[in-house]
Amino acid sequence: MASANLNIMIKAARKAGRSLVKDFREVENLQVSVKGAGDFVSRADREAERIIKEDLRGARPNYGWLGEETGEEAGEDPTRRWIVDPLDGTTNFLHGLPHWAVSIALEHKGEIVAAVVFDAAKDELYTAERGDGAFLNDRRIRVSGRRQMIESIFATGIPFAGRGTLPATIKDLSRLMPLTAGVRRWGAASLDLAYVASGRYDGYWERGLKPWDVAAGILLVKEAGGFVEPIRPEQSVIESGSILACNTLLFDEFATVIRSPH
Repeated sequence: MASANLNIMIKAARKAGRSLVKDFREVENLQVSVKGAGDFVSRADREAERIIKEDLRGARPNYGWLGEETGEEAGEDPTRRWIVDPLDGTTNFLHGLPHWAVSIALEHKGEIVAAVVFDAAKDELYTAERGDGAFLNDRRIRVSGRRQMIESIFATGIPFAGRGTLPATIKDLSRLMPLTAGVRRWGAASLDLAYVASGRYDGYWERGLKPWDVAAGILLVKEAGGFVEPIRPEQSVIESGSILACNTLLFDEFATVIRSPH
């Protein structure tokens, strides 16, 4: 049975997802317009966050808030805050690619205790609560059981528009790709982590992330039996914006490759 907080999160994610799906159907038409779809998608993103914020803060007005669009707001309860990405995979959404998600996490005393990642285009709802396992549409999920790197698929985000982590990522790829069955770049960190949790990917790494990109996915992977660490062990994932996530059988070998000096 889901807790009251998780039920509130699921309701908000589904409500925002319905709004985004409706907007997503308009993107194809907007793509061919002179102005393009960019302004429309920005409005869709902000509206999704408004819906989520209204539901979550309406139900728990004393909790803090950290959202991609509206930033950080302190709550009367300093130990709890919502961490929200209303539309993870905005570029996919903008281009009419059905791979994007609503991501909502609840943090308590610095730890993620509840998580929802909703892939509305595919109607896939990933949920987790600390100590209670991870689920996809109410079916328990586990990380993969693969033991060989050469049989495994990994995911990452390849930096765009001149972002500073590109050289490091290229070096990662040059070392990792010859050892694996492939690397995927699908453009939505929350779903990359959800896919590790559900065994679709065997591992995932990325740098330059924001808390709302990974907060919910961290708990999904952990509750599905996987390991999550920052790329540099002395840091934290949320603070550093870097992440390694993998099944337990491959984690050490995978981490060694990514953590090798560049």
